[in-house]
Amino acid sequence: MQLRRADVLEGAIAILDEYGLGDLTMRRVATSLHVQPGALYWHFKDKQTLLGAIADSLLADVDSPTEHENWDGQLRELAHRLRDRLLSHRDGAELVAATYASRMVTNRIRERIAAVGIRAGLSRDESELTADTLLYYILGHTVDEQARMQMDSMGALADGTSPLFEKPDPTSRFDFGLALLVDGVRSRLGARARA
Repeated sequence: MQLRRADVLEGAIAILDEYGLGDLTMRRVATSLHVQPGALYWHFKDKQTLLGAIADSLLADVDSPTEHENWDGQLRELAHRLRDRLLSHRDGAELVAATYASRMVTNRIRERIAAVGIRAGLSRDESELTADTLLYYILGHTVDEQARMQMDSMGALADGTSPLFEKPDPTSRFDFGLALLVDGVRSRLGARARA
């Protein structure tokens, strides 16, 4: 049977979910697919390219249009959609953060968020900065959340508190920070209207 690009991607995601990003190597993917590591390079020129493809796969459709008509509802929906997708795979946030930093991901969530800002009344520059700020918030929050969940599963949290029982819970903390960001955009729009 011929090795397909989709097979490599599926095998890599399975390793990510089982072992985490730190143990996702080309050699491990090749071993799981019963091929030599060189066979993977026919489909992905290097590990960074593979990680970018994994990120794109994890983020598929996360940038699709929202159901809300108002800009603040659209931002909230996009933020939750992205967070949920990141949480659906082990080390998902760390992987996506790394691929965004290296510009290896092609998903258009940043552009979708910026477009919401423009429609709300922000300038293009402000909208792009808003998109970056929101993405950094989502990625950072979710990296921390996933790390705490993994540490909890190993009994390694220093304070002995499980993230599942923290007050407020991770989603409530996420919503609070998201509300601060949305309120900041609203404030900027209000200041512009008063000027």
